[in-house]
Amino acid sequence: MSAPFPRATVLGVGLIGGSFALALRRAFPAVRVAGWDRGEVLDRALERGIIDRASTDLSGACRDADLVYLSLPVEESIRRLPEIAAAVPAGSLVTDSGSTKTLVCDAAQKAFLPPRLFLGGHPITGKELGGCEHASADLFSGAPYVLAGESGPQDERISRLTAVIEAMGARPVWLAAERHDYLIAFLSHLPQIAAVALAETVLAETGEAAASLAGPGLRDSLRLAGSPYALWADIFHTSPCLDEAIERLIASLERLRSRVSSGALAEDFEQSGHLYKILRGR
Repeated sequence: MSAPFPRATVLGVGLIGGSFALALRRAFPAVRVAGWDRGEVLDRALERGIIDRASTDLSGACRDADLVYLSLPVEESIRRLPEIAAAVPAGSLVTDSGSTKTLVCDAAQKAFLPPRLFLGGHPITGKELGGCEHASADLFSGAPYVLAGESGPQDERISRLTAVIEAMGARPVWLAAERHDYLIAFLSHLPQIAAVALAETVLAETGEAAASLAGPGLRDSLRLAGSPYALWADIFHTSPCLDEAIERLIASLERLRSRVSSGALAEDFEQSGHLYKILRGR
């Protein structure tokens, strides 16, 4: 199959960027993929066959790319956008993988002028551990892949990107940047904060007993607590709706606490069980 984008560049060859490169190369073997990152990261990416060419010069890495995949922390992506926009060819497409969209899309609107094009994106996937050593071509398979917009493709380059996403096994979903950030604050960012809060509480009150007496329920509940803060610091800082999400969770906990003594939790358990069944069957 011919590659919709014969030359791609991945800026940030970590878990997501590396997985995108692997999935792209598997779906379209003819594509040539360059990578930009720190030298030691690029060495590992070359060893694993994630990229064909390595560069520590961002402008040089972008200069001949048909597709630029920006997989950096959101705030760094925003800082780099003017340099990227100045370096990419006129007919290229630049997209990102950031977990928040409003700030980066607003910045890109100022940095990119036609015919250069930026489209915000967010693959709804990941692992507790980052780095290209954990990258996998299967990471996107079966996952929603948000594209930041009110509707479908308005440019043939976007149609080609949509075809790439589908070839990777992901499912493109169109959402306005603001709507994305609101939903993901509840669906992704809040569960991470809740897992950390639960882990802190349990550890502070039980100490070593947490390891010797806890069953699989606690372990399953704390899976996200194993994620390093380095993966989340930038996400939390750029999530415009996280504070509201935390307030809603606090309100829910207060409401549940008020009902515990009366035993009036049947409806709450029924609702939460319904959501779990939906997620389990997805």
